[in-house]
Amino acid sequence: MDGRAMSGAATDDGATGASDLVARLRAAGCVFAEDEAAVLLEAAAGSAARLEALVVRRVAGEPLEHVVGWVDLDGLRLAVAPGVFVPRQRTVLLAHEAARLAEAARPAGTVADAASRPVVVDLCCGVGAVGALVAARVPGAVVHAADVDPAAVAVARRNLPHGRVTSGDLFDALDGGLRGTVDVLAANAPYVPTDAIATMPPEARLFEAAVALDGGADGLDVQRRIVADAPAWLAAGGHLLVETSEGQAEGSADAFRAAGLVDVRTLRDDERDATVVVGRRPA
Repeated sequence: MDGRAMSGAATDDGATGASDLVARLRAAGCVFAEDEAAVLLEAAAGSAARLEALVVRRVAGEPLEHVVGWVDLDGLRLAVAPGVFVPRQRTVLLAHEAARLAEAARPAGTVADAASRPVVVDLCCGVGAVGALVAARVPGAVVHAADVDPAAVAVARRNLPHGRVTSGDLFDALDGGLRGTVDVLAANAPYVPTDAIATMPPEARLFEAAVALDGGADGLDVQRRIVADAPAWLAAGGHLLVETSEGQAEGSADAFRAAGLVDVRTLRDDERDATVVVGRRPA
Protein backbone atom coordinates (compact mmCIF):
# COMPACT_ATOMS: atom_id res chain seq x y z
CA MET A 1 0.00 0.00 0.00
CA ASP A 2 2.99 2.25 -0.57
CA GLY A 3 3.21 3.55 2.98
CA ARG A 4 -0.32 4.89 2.94
CA ALA A 5 -2.58 4.73 5.95
CA MET A 6 -5.15 2.10 5.00
CA SER A 7 -6.02 -0.08 7.96
CA GLY A 8 -4.38 -3.50 7.93
CA ALA A 9 -7.33 -5.77 8.68
CA ALA A 10 -6.78 -9.50 8.54
CA THR A 11 -8.49 -11.40 5.75
CA ASP A 12 -10.67 -14.48 6.24
CA ASP A 13 -9.53 -16.99 3.65
CA GLY A 14 -12.55 -19.08 4.52
CA ALA A 15 -14.85 -16.48 2.99
CA THR A 16 -16.14 -17.29 -0.47
CA GLY A 17 -13.61 -16.29 -3.09
CA ALA A 18 -11.20 -14.72 -0.62
CA SER A 19 -8.26 -16.94 -1.53
CA ASP A 20 -8.79 -16.28 -5.23
CA LEU A 21 -9.02 -12.57 -4.54
CA VAL A 22 -5.74 -12.60 -2.62
CA ALA A 23 -4.05 -14.47 -5.45
CA ARG A 24 -5.40 -12.02 -8.01
CA LEU A 25 -4.17 -9.03 -6.05
CA ARG A 26 -0.79 -10.60 -5.44
CA ALA A 27 -0.41 -11.33 -9.16
CA ALA A 28 -1.08 -7.64 -9.81
CA GLY A 29 1.83 -6.70 -7.52
CA CYS A 30 -0.08 -5.82 -4.35
CA VAL A 31 2.41 -6.47 -1.55
CA PHE A 32 -0.25 -6.47 1.19
CA ALA A 33 -2.69 -8.63 -0.77
CA GLU A 34 -4.33 -10.25 2.27
CA ASP A 35 -4.99 -6.90 3.95
CA GLU A 36 -6.26 -5.37 0.73
CA ALA A 37 -8.59 -8.29 0.08
CA ALA A 38 -10.20 -7.78 3.50
CA VAL A 39 -10.73 -4.08 2.81
CA LEU A 40 -12.20 -4.72 -0.64
CA LEU A 41 -14.55 -7.40 0.69
CA GLU A 42 -15.78 -5.00 3.36
CA ALA A 43 -16.30 -2.23 0.81
CA ALA A 44 -18.23 -4.56 -1.53
CA ALA A 45 -20.73 -5.30 1.25
CA GLY A 46 -21.58 -8.73 -0.13
CA SER A 47 -22.16 -7.62 -3.72
CA ALA A 48 -20.19 -9.73 -6.19
CA ALA A 49 -20.69 -7.13 -8.92
CA ARG A 50 -19.43 -4.30 -6.73
CA LEU A 51 -16.45 -6.38 -5.59
CA GLU A 52 -15.48 -7.09 -9.19
CA ALA A 53 -15.70 -3.39 -10.08
CA LEU A 54 -13.49 -2.48 -7.15
CA VAL A 55 -10.95 -5.20 -7.89
CA VAL A 56 -10.69 -4.18 -11.54
CA ARG A 57 -9.78 -0.64 -10.47
CA ARG A 58 -7.23 -1.86 -7.92
CA VAL A 59 -5.59 -4.33 -10.29
CA ALA A 60 -5.29 -1.50 -12.82
CA GLY A 61 -3.10 0.32 -10.28
CA GLU A 62 -5.49 2.80 -8.69
CA PRO A 63 -4.67 3.36 -5.00
CA LEU A 64 -6.73 1.18 -2.70
CA GLU A 65 -7.83 4.23 -0.73
CA HIS A 66 -9.24 5.86 -3.87
CA VAL A 67 -10.99 2.63 -4.79
CA VAL A 68 -12.83 2.20 -1.48
CA GLY A 69 -13.15 5.92 -0.67
CA TRP A 70 -11.51 6.03 2.74
CA VAL A 71 -8.24 5.80 4.60
CA ASP A 72 -7.54 4.81 8.21
CA LEU A 73 -5.19 7.19 9.99
CA ASP A 74 -4.46 6.60 13.67
CA GLY A 75 -7.80 4.83 14.06
CA LEU A 76 -9.78 7.61 12.39
CA ARG A 77 -11.51 6.72 9.11
CA LEU A 78 -11.20 9.65 6.73
CA ALA A 79 -12.85 10.15 3.37
CA VAL A 80 -10.67 10.32 0.26
CA ALA A 81 -11.55 10.63 -3.42
CA PRO A 82 -9.93 9.87 -6.78
CA GLY A 83 -7.20 12.33 -7.68
CA VAL A 84 -6.53 13.66 -4.19
CA PHE A 85 -3.46 13.06 -2.04
CA VAL A 86 -3.80 10.08 0.31
CA PRO A 87 -2.51 10.80 3.85
CA ARG A 88 0.46 8.64 4.82
CA GLN A 89 1.06 7.00 8.17
CA ARG A 90 4.06 9.26 8.71
CA THR A 91 1.75 12.26 9.05
CA VAL A 92 0.49 10.90 12.37
CA LEU A 93 3.67 12.35 13.93
CA LEU A 94 2.77 15.83 12.66
CA ALA A 95 -0.83 15.47 13.88
CA HIS A 96 0.12 14.17 17.31
CA GLU A 97 2.58 16.99 17.94
CA ALA A 98 0.08 19.56 16.68
CA ALA A 99 -2.53 18.17 19.06
CA ARG A 100 -0.08 18.17 21.97
CA LEU A 101 0.87 21.79 21.38
CA ALA A 102 -2.78 22.80 20.92
CA GLU A 103 -3.69 21.24 24.25
CA ALA A 104 -0.71 22.94 25.88
CA ALA A 105 -1.88 26.30 24.53
CA ARG A 106 -5.11 26.00 26.50
CA PRO A 107 -4.94 27.53 30.00
CA ALA A 108 -4.85 24.88 32.69
CA GLY A 109 -8.25 23.80 33.98
CA THR A 110 -10.26 25.19 31.06
CA VAL A 111 -12.11 23.21 28.41
CA ALA A 112 -14.92 24.88 26.54
CA ASP A 113 -15.01 28.63 27.09
CA ALA A 114 -14.35 30.60 23.90
CA ALA A 115 -11.34 32.47 25.27
CA SER A 116 -9.49 29.24 26.02
CA ARG A 117 -10.10 27.40 22.73
CA PRO A 118 -6.79 26.90 20.90
CA VAL A 119 -6.70 28.07 17.28
CA VAL A 120 -5.19 25.51 14.91
CA VAL A 121 -4.52 25.86 11.19
CA ASP A 122 -3.97 22.84 8.93
CA LEU A 123 -2.26 24.40 5.90
CA CYS A 124 -1.84 22.40 2.68
CA CYS A 125 -4.49 20.29 4.36
CA GLY A 126 -5.28 17.85 1.55
CA VAL A 127 -8.26 15.86 2.85
CA GLY A 128 -7.90 17.54 6.25
CA ALA A 129 -6.17 14.66 8.02
CA VAL A 130 -4.12 16.72 10.48
CA GLY A 131 -7.04 18.98 11.32
CA ALA A 132 -9.36 16.02 11.83
CA LEU A 133 -6.92 14.23 14.13
CA VAL A 134 -6.36 17.41 16.16
CA ALA A 135 -10.12 17.99 16.44
CA ALA A 136 -10.57 14.42 17.68
CA ARG A 137 -7.80 14.74 20.28
CA VAL A 138 -8.41 18.32 21.47
CA PRO A 139 -12.10 18.96 22.16
CA GLY A 140 -13.03 22.56 21.58
CA ALA A 141 -10.06 23.39 19.34
CA VAL A 142 -10.94 25.88 16.62
CA VAL A 143 -9.65 24.21 13.48
CA HIS A 144 -9.11 26.00 10.18
CA ALA A 145 -7.86 24.17 7.09
CA ALA A 146 -6.87 25.30 3.62
CA ASP A 147 -5.54 23.86 0.39
CA VAL A 148 -4.95 25.07 -3.14
CA ASP A 149 -6.65 22.00 -4.66
CA PRO A 150 -10.46 22.45 -4.77
CA ALA A 151 -10.98 18.68 -5.05
CA ALA A 152 -9.06 18.11 -1.82
CA VAL A 153 -10.94 20.94 -0.11
CA ALA A 154 -14.27 19.32 -1.01
CA VAL A 155 -13.16 16.12 0.73
CA ALA A 156 -11.68 17.99 3.70
CA ARG A 157 -15.07 19.57 4.34
CA ARG A 158 -16.46 16.05 4.80
CA ASN A 159 -13.71 15.17 7.26
CA LEU A 160 -13.94 18.49 9.11
CA PRO A 161 -17.69 19.23 9.24
CA HIS A 162 -17.18 21.63 12.15
CA GLY A 163 -13.99 23.23 10.82
CA ARG A 164 -13.45 26.20 8.56
CA VAL A 165 -12.12 24.76 5.30
CA THR A 166 -11.21 27.11 2.46
CA SER A 167 -9.50 26.97 -0.91
CA GLY A 168 -6.61 29.17 -2.03
CA ASP A 169 -2.86 29.61 -2.24
CA LEU A 170 -1.41 29.11 1.25
CA PHE A 171 -2.23 32.05 3.55
CA ASP A 172 -4.35 33.76 0.89
CA ALA A 173 -6.99 31.14 1.67
CA LEU A 174 -7.29 32.16 5.33
CA ASP A 175 -9.48 34.80 6.94
CA GLY A 176 -7.30 37.85 7.56
CA GLY A 177 -8.74 38.04 11.06
CA LEU A 178 -6.60 35.05 12.00
CA ARG A 179 -3.40 37.07 11.74
CA GLY A 180 -1.56 37.01 15.04
CA THR A 181 -4.01 34.57 16.66
CA VAL A 182 -2.91 31.08 15.57
CA ASP A 183 -1.63 28.88 18.38
CA VAL A 184 -0.59 25.96 16.17
CA LEU A 185 0.09 26.10 12.45
CA ALA A 186 0.74 22.66 10.96
CA ALA A 187 1.73 22.27 7.32
CA ASN A 188 2.17 19.12 5.29
CA ALA A 189 3.34 21.02 2.22
CA PRO A 190 4.59 19.12 -0.85
CA TYR A 191 8.27 18.32 -0.35
CA VAL A 192 9.20 15.92 -3.12
CA PRO A 193 11.91 17.42 -5.38
CA THR A 194 10.53 17.87 -8.89
CA ASP A 195 13.01 15.49 -10.50
CA ALA A 196 12.23 12.79 -7.91
CA ILE A 197 8.54 12.58 -8.78
CA ALA A 198 9.34 10.33 -11.74
CA THR A 199 10.83 7.78 -9.33
CA MET A 200 7.76 7.63 -7.06
CA PRO A 201 5.47 4.58 -7.13
CA PRO A 202 2.86 4.73 -9.92
CA GLU A 203 0.06 4.94 -7.33
CA ALA A 204 1.34 8.36 -6.31
CA ARG A 205 2.65 9.90 -9.51
CA LEU A 206 -0.21 8.71 -11.73
CA PHE A 207 -3.19 9.02 -9.41
CA GLU A 208 -2.48 11.88 -7.00
CA ALA A 209 -2.47 15.57 -7.89
CA ALA A 210 1.00 16.82 -8.80
CA VAL A 211 0.39 19.99 -6.78
CA ALA A 212 0.32 17.82 -3.64
CA LEU A 213 3.70 16.27 -4.41
CA ASP A 214 5.95 18.78 -6.20
CA GLY A 215 8.07 20.84 -3.81
CA GLY A 216 10.33 22.43 -6.43
CA ALA A 217 13.96 21.83 -7.25
CA ASP A 218 15.06 20.80 -3.75
CA GLY A 219 11.58 20.03 -2.40
CA LEU A 220 11.49 23.01 -0.06
CA ASP A 221 10.02 25.79 -2.22
CA VAL A 222 6.53 25.69 -0.70
CA GLN A 223 7.88 25.17 2.81
CA ARG A 224 10.03 28.30 2.53
CA ARG A 225 7.01 30.38 1.53
CA ILE A 226 5.04 29.07 4.50
CA VAL A 227 7.85 29.57 7.00
CA ALA A 228 8.59 33.11 5.81
CA ASP A 229 4.98 34.25 6.30
CA ALA A 230 4.06 32.15 9.33
CA PRO A 231 5.25 34.53 12.10
CA ALA A 232 2.69 37.13 11.04
CA TRP A 233 -0.11 34.60 11.58
CA LEU A 234 1.12 33.00 14.78
CA ALA A 235 0.10 34.25 18.19
CA ALA A 236 2.94 35.20 20.50
CA GLY A 237 4.37 31.88 21.63
CA GLY A 238 2.51 30.04 18.86
CA HIS A 239 4.13 27.11 17.07
CA LEU A 240 4.78 26.24 13.44
CA LEU A 241 5.22 22.59 12.45
CA VAL A 242 6.10 21.22 9.02
CA GLU A 243 6.45 17.68 7.82
CA THR A 244 9.64 17.12 5.87
CA SER A 245 12.08 14.31 5.10
CA GLU A 246 15.04 13.31 7.22
CA GLY A 247 17.45 14.53 4.56
CA GLN A 248 15.66 17.88 4.19
CA ALA A 249 15.22 18.59 7.89
CA GLU A 250 18.33 20.75 8.20
CA GLY A 251 17.20 22.96 5.33
CA SER A 252 13.74 23.25 6.84
CA ALA A 253 15.19 24.18 10.23
CA ASP A 254 17.43 26.82 8.64
CA ALA A 255 14.34 28.43 7.10
CA PHE A 256 12.66 28.49 10.52
CA ARG A 257 15.60 30.30 12.08
CA ALA A 258 15.84 32.75 9.19
CA ALA A 259 12.19 33.67 9.77
CA GLY A 260 12.93 34.51 13.42
CA LEU A 261 11.38 31.41 14.98
CA VAL A 262 13.04 30.10 18.14
CA ASP A 263 13.38 26.79 19.97
CA VAL A 264 13.66 25.08 16.59
CA ARG A 265 13.77 21.30 16.91
CA THR A 266 13.41 18.23 14.76
CA LEU A 267 11.22 15.27 15.70
CA ARG A 268 11.89 11.85 14.21
CA ASP A 269 9.84 8.64 14.22
CA ASP A 270 11.87 5.89 12.58
CA GLU A 271 9.04 3.38 12.65
CA ARG A 272 6.84 5.65 10.54
CA ASP A 273 9.80 7.18 8.65
CA ALA A 274 8.43 10.52 9.80
CA THR A 275 10.23 13.83 10.31
CA VAL A 276 8.74 17.06 11.62
CA VAL A 277 10.44 20.41 12.26
CA VAL A 278 8.94 22.62 14.98
CA GLY A 279 9.59 26.24 15.88
CA ARG A 280 8.01 28.92 18.08
CA ARG A 281 7.25 32.57 17.59
CA PRO A 282 8.90 34.46 20.46
CA ALA A 283 6.46 35.53 23.16
